[in-house]
Amino acid sequence: MLKKTVLPTIFVILAYGFWLSDDFREISAGIAIFMFGMLSLEQGFRNFTGGMLERLIDRTTSSRWRSLTLGIVATSIMQSSSLVSVITISFLSAGLLTLIAGIGIIFGANLGTTTGAWLIAGFGLKVNIAAYAMPILVFGVLLLFQKAKNLNGLGYILLGLGFLFLGIHYMKEGFEAFKETLDLAEYAVRGYPGLLLFTLIGALATFVMQSSHATLVLIITALAAQQISYENALALAIGANIGTTITAMLGAISANAQGRRLAGAHLLFNLITALIAILFIHQLSAAVDEISRLSGIRDDDYTLKLAVFHTLFNLIGVLVMTPLMGPLVALLNRTIKEKKPEIDQPKYLTDSAIDFPETAVKAVLQESLHVYDNAQGILIHALGFRRPEVLSTLNLLELAEAQNKLTRLDIDAAYERSIKGLYSEIVAFISRADFSWQMEQSADLHHLREANQQVVEAIKDVKHLQKNMVRFINSGNRPMRQAYDQLRSQLAVIIRKLEEIRLTDTSDTAILSLDALKLMIKQTHEAFYLSLIEMIRNHRIMPEMGTSLMNDSNYSYSIAMNLVRAAQTLFVSGPRDLAQAVRTIALDDNELQAVSDQHQVKESGQ
Repeated sequence: MLKKTVLPTIFVILAYGFWLSDDFREISAGIAIFMFGMLSLEQGFRNFTGGMLERLIDRTTSSRWRSLTLGIVATSIMQSSSLVSVITISFLSAGLLTLIAGIGIIFGANLGTTTGAWLIAGFGLKVNIAAYAMPILVFGVLLLFQKAKNLNGLGYILLGLGFLFLGIHYMKEGFEAFKETLDLAEYAVRGYPGLLLFTLIGALATFVMQSSHATLVLIITALAAQQISYENALALAIGANIGTTITAMLGAISANAQGRRLAGAHLLFNLITALIAILFIHQLSAAVDEISRLSGIRDDDYTLKLAVFHTLFNLIGVLVMTPLMGPLVALLNRTIKEKKPEIDQPKYLTDSAIDFPETAVKAVLQESLHVYDNAQGILIHALGFRRPEVLSTLNLLELAEAQNKLTRLDIDAAYERSIKGLYSEIVAFISRADFSWQMEQSADLHHLREANQQVVEAIKDVKHLQKNMVRFINSGNRPMRQAYDQLRSQLAVIIRKLEEIRLTDTSDTAILSLDALKLMIKQTHEAFYLSLIEMIRNHRIMPEMGTSLMNDSNYSYSIAMNLVRAAQTLFVSGPRDLAQAVRTIALDDNELQAVSDQHQVKESGQ
C-alpha cells in the first residue's frame, strides 16, 4: 500500500517541479544520473564476487577489528555501503560469516562511506569534473561489450564513475543557476528545531533515493552553492546516515534470522550514532572547527568541514559501539529468534544468497550439510541407537546386544518432516541460479545435488532394512538376532567414522580417509556374506531367512557407500582446484574391487 502511494506522489512532485523550473529539472537529472552511476558501479563490483571476495572475507574476519577494517576498505573502494551491506547479509545467511563478524563489517562500512564525502568535497567540486566523465564513459562502453567477465565488470565500473561525475556536475550547475531565481537558504531553520527537522528530511531523502551517497552529493553541492546553511547541512548528513539503513532492512526481508539480526544491528548502530551527533552537535561542531584549523581547511570551506563532521561522528559511533558487539549479539539473538516449524525449513537458501555465484554454492553446501545432519539422526534412530552413543567411543555391538527390544521408526514421516522439504528447496534453488552454467560454480552445484541424492537414497534403503531388522531382533531367533545386531552396529560404526573424518580431517586428508573407509566397508560386506553362507550351510538359519538377510546386507552396504560418496563432496572443502583434484584421485567401484581382491589374495597367502 505504501509503495502504491509513495511512487505516484513522487512522480507528481517531480512533474510539478519540472514544469515550474528548468533549474530544478537539471538538479533532478543530476541526481538521476548519479544514482544510475551508483547502480552501474555496483553491477561492476558484483562481477568480481565470484570467489575472490568470499576468500577475502574468510581471511579477514577472524577478529572484530579485522572485520571492521574490511568494512572500511571495501566501502571505500566500492563507494557503496548498500552493496557491502547486501553482500554481508547474503554471506551471513549462507553461513559464511558469524554474526559478530558481519556486525564488524557493517560498522566499518558506515565509516568507509565517509570517503565519498571527501572525494566529492575535495575533488568533485574543485575541478571541472565533467571533462573527466566523457573519456571515462567512452572507455566504459567499449569494455561493456566485451564477453570476458572481468572486462565487462571493469566496463560497468568505468561507466558508473563517468555517470557519477556527470551527475555531480549537473547537480552543481543546477544549484548555482537555481540560486539566481530562488534562494533556499532563506528557509534555513536554526537551533534544535532545525536540527531535528533537517535530520528528518535527510532520512526521508535517503529513504526515497536508496543511497546515502546520493543524498550526501545533493547536500554537498547545495552547500557549495550556498542554497542551504552549514548548520542544516550537518543535520541532513545525520539524517542520511539514518535513512541508509532502509537498504539493509529491505535486503534482510528475504534473509534468515541471522540476516535480520544483522539488519537490526545496522539500524541500532545508525540510530545510536545519530542520537550522539544530535545530543553533542555543538561540541562536535567545535571539534570540526579545531580539526579543520589544524588541517589547513579554510573557515569558510564548509563542504570540506561537512566531510570532517561526517567522518567524526561516524568514527565516534564505531568507537562507542565496537566494545558493545558482544552484548549487542546477545540482545539480537534474544529478540530475533529462529522459527521452529513442524517441517524443517531451509536455513541458508535465501534470495540474497542467490545473487552471488560463490555465495550460492556455499549456501547449497551449508544446506546440504543440514540435510546430512538430519539424515544422520534418522539413520541412527532407525538402527536403534541414540546419537550420543554413536558419536562416543562405546562398543556399539555390545550396546545392540544389550537391548531387549527394537522400536520401529516411522521413516516416511521422518523423511517428510526433516528431509523432503529441504531436498526439494535445494533442487529448486540450484535451478534458479541465474549465473551462467558454463561457470566453474556449476560443477560444484552438480556435485552437491548428487550428494543430496545419495543421502536420500540412504534414507530409502534404511526403510527397507528396518522391516526385517525389527522383526528378527524382536523375535526369539538368536542367530538372526545376532546377524542383524552385527549389521546395524557395523553401519553405526561407519556413521561414527564419517563424523570423525568430518571433524578432524583436513580436505587433502579427508579423501584418503574416505577411500580407506570405502575399502573397510567393502571388506566387511564380503566377510558378512561369507559368514552368512556358512550359517546356511550349518543349518543355523533357514535358506529363506538367509535370502532376507542377504538382501538386507546389500541395503546396509548401499547405505554406507552412499553416505561415504556424499561425504566426498560435503566434507572436502577449501580451494576449488583442490576439491576437484581429490575427487579425481578418489577410488571408483572398479578400483575399489581391485584393491579388495588384492587384499584377499594377500590374506589367503598368509
